[in-house]
Amino acid sequence: MEGVSALFDGNVDKARTRLADVDYRLDTFTDGPDGRRFAEVADAAARPGSANRGWGRVYVDLGAPPRWSVQVPHPIADQDTERLGAQVLRGAPGGVMVLAGAHRKAGSGSGSDSGADAGGAEEEDTAASGDVADMAHRTDSVFHAVVTELTRRGLPGIQLHGFADSSAPAAGAVVSTGSGNTAAADAERLAARLEGHGIRPCRAWAANCRLSGRNNEQGRLAAERGTRFLHLELARSVRADAGRLAEVAGAVAAVTQGWAGEAPRAPDAAGAATPTG
Repeated sequence: MEGVSALFDGNVDKARTRLADVDYRLDTFTDGPDGRRFAEVADAAARPGSANRGWGRVYVDLGAPPRWSVQVPHPIADQDTERLGAQVLRGAPGGVMVLAGAHRKAGSGSGSDSGADAGGAEEEDTAASGDVADMAHRTDSVFHAVVTELTRRGLPGIQLHGFADSSAPAAGAVVSTGSGNTAAADAERLAARLEGHGIRPCRAWAANCRLSGRNNEQGRLAAERGTRFLHLELARSVRADAGRLAEVAGAVAAVTQGWAGEAPRAPDAAGAATPTG
């Protein structure tokens, strides 16, 4: 994590060198819609002798110190969560997007082409799905290691998921704080914004909602360290509608813009974050 940590500290050159040592590349680019600069960390697959290991990517806003994260553990499997993640990243300065590198069923024997949201997030409430590439239920992954570093720094985060409409037919979204409750006020703000757009949320802190992510490993880590964590599940019909997806991104921005305006917290030696100033 030395390379990623250097990037979070704003030292791009050091980060590029350290990441190259472990066969990762660091590129920078300008985002078209607003001209902001971002860094992308990815497998150095284009380099001779390198391969795409499916270990995911990290995107970092270079225009502001890291203040918050958006996490996408099931790209493609939870369709359009990767698109939503990009929209959320654009919604407030100081964002970091952690994107898993493989379909959640990759390597499971059932194939990764079994359809959108198949084997979906119903398993979030109980235990790990058993899928070897299910990043929400693994701690031995690059995805979790990056989130661990963000959590060590005290950065709040929101994790994006999807479910088939039939899994929770009365709701368009499920909003949860995972296994902790530090982000309770943020969760209510998000739920209210979604409701204002006509997307009915199930509030996991006030109702018995399925898909509330209480066994999510990144949520457990946040709860252990007192860092805010939001777990957002969206129905397929919401994610399939570009207008609805933009409304969700706007609702999330109401939370992340608040996170972006907060003073950073300094990580202590034990890994918990303490306020500065």
